[in-house]
Amino acid sequence: MNNYPKALEDLIECFSKLPSVGKKTAERYALYALFSFDESDIIDFKNALDSVKTDIHICSSCGNITESNICNICQNKERNHRQILVLESVKDLITFEKVNEYKGIYHILNGAISFSKGIGIDDLNIDSLTKKVKDGLVDEIILATNATLEGETTARYLYELYRDYNIKITRIAHGLPVGGDLSYADEMTILKAFEGRREY
Repeated sequence: MNNYPKALEDLIECFSKLPSVGKKTAERYALYALFSFDESDIIDFKNALDSVKTDIHICSSCGNITESNICNICQNKERNHRQILVLESVKDLITFEKVNEYKGIYHILNGAISFSKGIGIDDLNIDSLTKKVKDGLVDEIILATNATLEGETTARYLYELYRDYNIKITRIAHGLPVGGDLSYADEMTILKAFEGRREY
């Protein structure tokens, strides 16, 4: 890449930071932006990136992304606020919302326990969920972490953390393969997994 001007090299480097984007793909994206984007496209692209960083926040209640302090789901009074579906990521929340069957609220952990990756309990968004449980605001916690070693470890930790409280703890089950990622599952698979949840 040394043959490219520095500005183009910098753009290639930026694109290569995206997940699953290698140097060749990053190079193709950068060249496409250089030769196919007009000035308004570049301004829109830049403004969108700026807006993502300045206008999007983390919901103080559940960990979802929002443009206000509390996300639309947590503000929705028609949802069951005493039933909480615990997920690893916002992507998983979007997947469940597409099914349009779940009427409770969510809690996003922003990851899963992985000692090999240096992700411990303190790195996860657990405190606000624990506060709701301790304040008696929860009837059921549905553990919907991924069916991976990390996801199972996290689900087991949360079960042990809350098992002595007077709440129902369930785990989604049927339809999701071991090692699978929720965000790649189709809507029917998600629905069946949700319907087939079991007592933890």
